Amino acid sequence: MTPAADPLAPFLSGGGALVLDGGLATELERAGFDIDHPLWSARLLRDQPEAIRLVHGTYLEAGADCITSASYQATVPGFVREGMSEREAEALLRRSVDLALEARDAFWAEPRNCEGRHRPLVAASVGPYGAFLANGAEYTGNYDRDEAGLAEFHRDRLHLLARTGADLLACETIPSGPEARALTSLLLASPGLPAWVSFSCRDDTRLRDGTPLANCVRLLEGVPRVVAVGVNCTSPDFVEALLARATTATSRPLVAYPNSGETYDAAKRTWVGSPASDWGERGRAWRHAGARLIGGCCRTGPVHVRALRDALGRP
Repeated sequence: MTPAADPLAPFLSGGGALVLDGGLATELERAGFDIDHPLWSARLLRDQPEAIRLVHGTYLEAGADCITSASYQATVPGFVREGMSEREAEALLRRSVDLALEARDAFWAEPRNCEGRHRPLVAASVGPYGAFLANGAEYTGNYDRDEAGLAEFHRDRLHLLARTGADLLACETIPSGPEARALTSLLLASPGLPAWVSFSCRDDTRLRDGTPLANCVRLLEGVPRVVAVGVNCTSPDFVEALLARATTATSRPLVAYPNSGETYDAAKRTWVGSPASDWGERGRAWRHAGARLIGGCCRTGPVHVRALRDALGRP
């Protein structure tokens, strides 16, 4: 991919960093919305889309350079399982990107928001198969499909989101080696939007299913569409070591947007433990370790994004 085709280039030129947003579902819950549902935050695409648009705007106001669509848990089979037609499901997937684009464009229409920054990006989220299962499997990588089955699951949604107005794809929270290989084959098979790919890890070395992170990062090195690779929805305590391992396996910019440090209990469907503090200080450490795209995942919010913006400065 040429630099001109890479949407990250304006942000990363001269050694800069791009600040990502934080948890979408986290902010929806804080606003009082009940998302304890198999569709999670994707349920609101149909029922209360304005709530999603408002959260996107909040992250832009906090200083995010890129917001991610509410399509992490949005899939055609997931919507069909809830009684919608395939046509309705596909429309909601497109709507997830449209809401982010509308929030970005409204933000950018205000002259005061254009001062000293680049026009923010919109990433279309491609969540893992485990998100569709809605049983916590994205935290284990314990799937009931092989690599071919995972490629079949992802193919149509990947192509649909690549045809929206998003700037790039965010293939995120990937917990297993077979899913990494399935996405690699799909991203190689056809041209389309650039993408970042980020993995969910259980320690400072391995994905949730035990696959070494470096193996998956190295796998993506030959995919021209991949413009960044790294980790997300992982304990912040592991991020520096994981970035060090990723650096040995790729020449691509690295991405890091861990969760708050709390742990998800899939059986009780709740988060336990204490959140990490000093997000700005941690962001500087991740930048020093090689990350160029830095943000937060589950249980992080605008306060974390502001801390990163203050710590990392403007591009």
